[in-house]
Parts: sequence; structure tokens; C-alpha cells
Amino acid sequence: MKQLFVLVFFLTIISCKKNYTHKDLIKEDVAFLADDALKGRATGTEGELTAAKYIADRFKEMGVDPKGTDGYFQKFTFLPKTDPHKDTEYVTMNSDSTITGTNVIGYIDNNAEETIIIGAHFDHLGLGGDGSLHRGDTDIHNGADDNASGTAVMINLASRLKGKNTNNNFLFMAFSGEEMGLLGSNYFVKNPTIDTKAVNYMINMDMVGRLKEDKTIAVYGVGTSPRFSQTLNSLKGDFNLVEKESGVGPSDHTSFYLSDIPVLHFFTGQHEDYHKPSDDFDKLNYEGMYAISDYIFNVISELNESEKLAFRKTKNESEEVPRFKVGLGVVPDYLYSGKGMRIDGTREDTPAVKAGLKKGDVVLKLGEHEVTDMMSYMKALSTFEKGNTTKIVIERNGEKIEADLTF
Repeated sequence: MKQLFVLVFFLTIISCKKNYTHKDLIKEDVAFLADDALKGRATGTEGELTAAKYIADRFKEMGVDPKGTDGYFQKFTFLPKTDPHKDTEYVTMNSDSTITGTNVIGYIDNNAEETIIIGAHFDHLGLGGDGSLHRGDTDIHNGADDNASGTAVMINLASRLKGKNTNNNFLFMAFSGEEMGLLGSNYFVKNPTIDTKAVNYMINMDMVGRLKEDKTIAVYGVGTSPRFSQTLNSLKGDFNLVEKESGVGPSDHTSFYLSDIPVLHFFTGQHEDYHKPSDDFDKLNYEGMYAISDYIFNVISELNESEKLAFRKTKNESEEVPRFKVGLGVVPDYLYSGKGMRIDGTREDTPAVKAGLKKGDVVLKLGEHEVTDMMSYMKALSTFEKGNTTKIVIERNGEKIEADLTF
């Protein structure tokens, strides 16, 4: 009965889309992908496959051609990792111990020499598991922001680029397996359905659904091609950009950067609902998502007349992150550019909550360590162990406050 409900809902959404605007479609795509009926879209589940079929049908109705290994689909089978330090093993045969994920790939062939890849992962955590930050009973993790938001914007760009900016071809990819370690994008790079040497650049969108009032958006990979920074800044309008040079990060653009392809990754920041059941449809900023789609479309249009972009290697910022054994139990505001580390949310029963820290507080000092930015915060954190007690200095509404903190 539940399968029938999903099918009826799916067909109803598709049949109604003809009269929708671009903005309506973004919202409706998220509504379908983040519905409880898909049970969190975990890789290898029925919900993931239902989402994959939905995305494929969206491509088909827009006239975007299939470019997978089986129509729009590219399946990959793997053995789940038991050792986090080893690479995932892809296999060719299914068995009781394997999982099969599904990438969805569409293509606009403009008979051009180069191709732009535009991607977003559509899988999420299912009912929780190792990646969940939820404490309590098992529940559906709908992943509206992470990453139905990026998938919906990717689909929107596919509809807008049909017949436009024809100096490049366009490959649109909805990746699975991202939450398990960038598996779908990694598999595609190793088993591409186009010539990756002819890829101009890759754009990734992961968590673009929570644009805040100050319109700050982080763009990663800006240093991977000399043209990116100037182009992004010339078209940003009223966006506030936080530019990150590195092409390596915890999302699918990394797989392409490691294959010497210029990359851009768009991100509107973490929040208290990250990797929790509360990351739901009604909390997204749909006007903001459409504005981001507009911005990316304009960036693509500006670069359309250019020759193939030069690739440039960047410093791997993740290799500089210090190891630490304890945490405050906060969600950092990764878009904050002022002095210190601003807290974007707190988690229950953690050192931060017990010390009285709140959302919006800016950490200025941790023990004897000055905190000037995210990196100095992590370096300070790395000096403590469980059971240590120290002082923390924060700024709240312009006032400095000192509190006792126990890890």
C-alpha cells in the first residue's frame, strides 16, 4: 500500500508541473524528495531508488538526454567499509553483504568541445545511523537542506540551460553515496560516461537551502581556476561571498578536483537541524534557492565565451585541521567572517549548554588561547582532553562574558 501511495504522489507531482514557475518547481522538487514516504533516501534503499526515478523523469520531461550506463542511471555496487582508513571496494556482483547505489545522469549535447558538469547529491541518512546527530528514538532524516535543496537547484539549472550557453555541453548529475564517503561521484570519476579530459569545470551544490537575511554564501574551490574569483565577485549582486580557495572538502566536488578539474561548491551554512530529523521542507528559504540558481546561471553565462578554464592546484586546507579529542557541542557558523568563532547552534547535554553558551555567541578565548577564526578555535580545542576544566570568553550582544567550561 505504501508503494502505491508513493507512486500516486509521484505521478500527481509530475502531471501538475507543466503549469508551475521555476520557483514553484524548486519547492515541489524538495517537497517530493524530502517527504516521509522516501524514508530519508539512504543509499541502496527503496526510497533512494524512488528519488532516482523521480529525478530521471524530471530530466526526461525537460528534454535532457540520458547519459548513464542504463538510461539515466549509473549503478555502483560496493562493500561497506569496516575500516575507516581504507578505500571503499567497488564490486561487480551483488551479494548479501553489498549495497548498490544509483547515480542519475542527464546530458544536454550542444555539439561543443567541452562539457560543464553540474551536480548535487540526493542521498541522505535514512533513519539515522552513524552520521546522525539525533539523540532519541529512530526517526526519518528527510534531508531537505542536505541535500534535496542542492538537487532541486541542479534540476532547475537543467531546465534553464536547455538551448542556452551552447559553447559548452552540460552534464547534470544527482549523486548517491555522498553521505557514505562521496561514493557516487568517486565511482563516476573512475567510470565516466563522457570524456573527463574534455570537462571544462564542475559545479557542486550541497546544502543551499538556508540562505540567511545577510545573504552570505560560501563558495569553495575558488582557487582551482584563475577566472573564478573575478567572475564570482563581478556578478554577486547583493550576495556576501565567503571565498574558500581549496578544491578539497566534504562534498562531491572533491572527486572532480582530484581528477584535475576546476570546481566550485556552493553552500549556505550549517544549522541546528543538520543531520537530524528536523531538517524538513518547511524550513528552507525557497526565494534564496532561486536567487542562488540565478547567480550560478549568470556565472555560467559569463564564462560561456571563454576558452577551457585552466586548472590550478590548491592547498588542501583539510590537512591542516588539528586533531582533537573533545568538542564544545556547538554548530559553528562557517559563514562568519568577523573575529572569533560564532555559534550557530548548540546540542543538548554538551559542555557548551552546561556552560550557558547560546546561539549567536562569539567565542573569543578558550583557556589561554585566543580565538580569532575557525582554525584558531580548532587549534585551541585540540589542546584539551575529556575531563579538563577551563575558562571560556564569549561576546554576547556586545558584552564580554567569562564562563567555566568542563569537557
